[in-house]
Amino acid sequence: MSSDWIQKAIGPKDEGKFSAKADRADMSTAEFANHVLANKDEYPAKTEKQANLAKTLAKVRKYKGDKKNRG
Repeated sequence: MSSDWIQKAIGPKDEGKFSAKADRADMSTAEFANHVLANKDEYPAKTEKQANLAKTLAKVRKYKGDKKNRG
């Protein structure tokens, strides 16, 4: 249930699109997210939102991993 917001944030038609953009730019998803956010004027608002979401999901993933390791 806690991941419901993620499903709502990423519609089925948008799934994987940001990763594909990162691949085309020859960057990892994290690198591309940082690049987009540092150069907002070069990208559409939707790509900027995707970059923000990618960074948020990376933090969530890191937090969940840390939580597992703490026991």
